[in-house]
Amino acid sequence: MQGIKQNSILIVDDEQHITELIQYNLLNAGFKTYVAHNGIEAIQVARQANPDLILLDVNMPKKDGYQTCKELRTIPSLQHTIIIFLTAMSDETSEIKGLELGADDYIAKPIKPNLLITRIKSALRKVVKEDADNELEFNGLTIHKSEYNITLDGVVVTLARKEFELLFMLASKPGKVFDRNEILQKIWGSEVIVGDRTIDVHIRKIRQKLNEKYIFTVKGVGYKFQD
Repeated sequence: MQGIKQNSILIVDDEQHITELIQYNLLNAGFKTYVAHNGIEAIQVARQANPDLILLDVNMPKKDGYQTCKELRTIPSLQHTIIIFLTAMSDETSEIKGLELGADDYIAKPIKPNLLITRIKSALRKVVKEDADNELEFNGLTIHKSEYNITLDGVVVTLARKEFELLFMLASKPGKVFDRNEILQKIWGSEVIVGDRTIDVHIRKIRQKLNEKYIFTVKGVGYKFQD
């Protein structure tokens, strides 16, 4: 539990009673917390605090959650910070949009505090451990585990955290077909409820960054990495 207590979380929501409730429960769970009430403030606080995880509402004044998430992912020090949307917008289109902008998870309000804390802890446990000696090399592609990025044809490409974890898992066993259930279990875990569309969104973004190479669909089963 010592590692969990050291994690810091930025809560972003324009409704003060919501931030106060979430902050109260997170503090009791041993987290360090920061609060922001709009997107502009969230970016300022995130730059200064460099939190481990950001809980982000969608509907906010000055800069909405989608715009905020997109901008956060352009800041080098925050590109691998876990971002979880926590919002009343629970439709599939909104969820897909959030994931495409670089969020790691999407949670619909209302959610019980204990369940929210469980989801947060699960997300933090899934963080890939940095290992400076662990790299995967292929023809034209090097995957740098310690830096959360890849080198493609001599150019460094940065991936969002879940994108990197998914690529690293597939590339660690070239030719092996990973079915959807195995991907969900290893990347998101059984405590986090996500659907097939979540996998598809992340695969599509990885493929775009790899110039449509290396990752192949095995129809009706899942995905594989092939050099």
